[in-house]
Amino acid sequence: MKIVVLDGYTLNPGDLDWKGLEEIGECIIYDRTSLTDVEEVIERIGDAQIVYTNKTPLPAEVFERCSNIKFVGVLATGYNVVDVRAAREKNIPVANIPTYGTAAVGQFAIGLLLEICHHIGHHNEAVHNGKWTDNPDWCFWDYPLIELDGKTMGIIGYGRIGQTTGRIAQALGMNVLAYDSYKNEALESPSCKYSSLDELLRNSDVIALHCPLFPETEKIINRQSIGKMKEGVIIINNSRGPLIDEEALAEALQEGKVAAAGLDVVSDEPIHSDNPLLKAPNCIITPHISWAPKESRKRLMDIAVSNLQSFLEGAPQNVVNR
Repeated sequence: MKIVVLDGYTLNPGDLDWKGLEEIGECIIYDRTSLTDVEEVIERIGDAQIVYTNKTPLPAEVFERCSNIKFVGVLATGYNVVDVRAAREKNIPVANIPTYGTAAVGQFAIGLLLEICHHIGHHNEAVHNGKWTDNPDWCFWDYPLIELDGKTMGIIGYGRIGQTTGRIAQALGMNVLAYDSYKNEALESPSCKYSSLDELLRNSDVIALHCPLFPETEKIINRQSIGKMKEGVIIINNSRGPLIDEEALAEALQEGKVAAAGLDVVSDEPIHSDNPLLKAPNCIITPHISWAPKESRKRLMDIAVSNLQSFLEGAPQNVVNR
């Protein structure tokens, strides 16, 4: 059996191993494969039966021309890079990794928020640059510092990751308003309530996005929704970049309607040099690393192997195109 991994570097830049897949069959690992050259994709897949991709697109043409493919594994939760309908027509299951990064992504959302509240990185740099040494007082701060206790976090998308962020927020003394199409009333408590989207927008001091990207959620943060928010709201997004209208957010940051934003994702990645958020004030942007702790990536690798083993045993799991 021949296994091809089209873009394995971000999952395993060298601190993990591919032993699990290598024990199953001949395994060819490419660090990166073109995101635009379908001929390169087809050439690299060749006669392989098993194909893994993270961000390399697999359009219908790949399934038409690579007739040996029997199974596609996506090394991520999102699977929009694969034409799942074309795969289904060829009776090829596509399996994703749905739960590997829950703890890491929730932790990172709170990390972005705490950085906004305390500007720890900036103040560390200021100390190392001598500002504290030369300061006439025993302490200083360059930004307003924010206490979260008693404030309200609105979480749009209250699945596993949203709930993780919500639990940490409540541990910090925050109240949570949750908006989700599915309500689990067992999660409600004096500090956590489900609400309508409008109620969440009006009453939240912090808004965190943890919803999937669907047509109905694309640019859910836009001029209209921002207009409904509190003055000085904080926005956190480490879910999907296109959930935010970036022009609208940049304007709101410039005007002060949004006090700060913490983003680990943008609409087109890697970020373009003309992205308006790069020049917006009080906007922290990190390079899509919420998912990337070694523990999380090891879990992803293990599930990817388990998905293939389950398929070979005749009981495929995590299939998104049944």
